[in-house]
Amino acid sequence: MQIDVLTLFPAMFEGPLSDSMMGAARLRGLLDFQAHDIRNAAEDAHRSVDDTPYGGGGGMILRVDVLTRALETLQPAEAPVILLTPQGRTFSHQIASELATHDRLILVCGHYEGVDERFRHYVSDEISIGDYVLTGGELAAMVVIDAVVRLQPGLLGAEHAATQDSFATGLLEGPHYTRPREFRGESVPDVLLSGHHAEIERWRRKQALRRTWERRPELLKTAPLSEEDARLLGEFAREWSLLRLAGER
Repeated sequence: MQIDVLTLFPAMFEGPLSDSMMGAARLRGLLDFQAHDIRNAAEDAHRSVDDTPYGGGGGMILRVDVLTRALETLQPAEAPVILLTPQGRTFSHQIASELATHDRLILVCGHYEGVDERFRHYVSDEISIGDYVLTGGELAAMVVIDAVVRLQPGLLGAEHAATQDSFATGLLEGPHYTRPREFRGESVPDVLLSGHHAEIERWRRKQALRRTWERRPELLKTAPLSEEDARLLGEFAREWSLLRLAGER
């Protein structure tokens, strides 16, 4: 997969995209990443990329002519052009899976007060990583890159590992355990030591349902649920009701 990023701060990507799984993806040829400095598309001696907004107001606006020239240095390219902005659709596992099907992505990092509105004519998608504002789109771009590239076949060690992540199944993941078997009086659940794979899978499904019900119940409205799942959720609700009644006494 090829990912190009248009940014005012290409050095910000050096560490995150060189270490851990992203570094491994690049070494193994699963990720071809390039950060392109928007300032290289400026035409004046000061390499100006922004200006004050027409109509007044605070902040500076990234210029449409500079951004467009920077983008056109990467084209022609049959690739989605994604602007990282708080005004975009909220990033999710589903969107990451959708983007992972492309051979190439172009990410544009907004900065300052934003981009000239006319640049949006050259953008095919806008993405936000949450309802908050960052100083620029660089960190958001790194989040998108990590979430998308880790879905590339062959990157993660365990087969189907990405398909079992939180949100991939519509639910949060349940708890995990490793050595030591006992720590400060708390032991690993017996079922995980039983070697009975069917029972282990049933336990994990139940724990995922319980954790989702407790922490992100809204996900249950769209998660694919079986009759057994619905029965377990009914058990959780009854347990909660009993605990609540006991606490009121």
